Amino acid sequence: MDKFISAHLYIYGRVQGVFFRASTRRIALKLGLKGFVRNLPDGRVEAYFEGEEEKVREAVDWCHHGPPWALVTKVEVTYGKYTGKYNDFRIIY
Repeated sequence: MDKFISAHLYIYGRVQGVFFRASTRRIALKLGLKGFVRNLPDGRVEAYFEGEEEKVREAVDWCHHGPPWALVTKVEVTYGKYTGKYNDFRIIY
């Protein structure tokens, strides 16, 4: 059986106004992950993924570069237990 985990990320750099949220959602849906992504007032993007460990790690790896127009300078990641509290992956506005 696959191991299920979560990952909570804060992404720094030029990550707002470059389709980061929409691209993150597309990647998460492709990988079958649940959770959310949102812009923060200080210019960071926050993301939370839940799902199969391999898929979560793939999404986290993608967040280190993001879409073509982004310039990611730092990613803080905290891995945790799978909670199952999300039914889908959404952009929070």
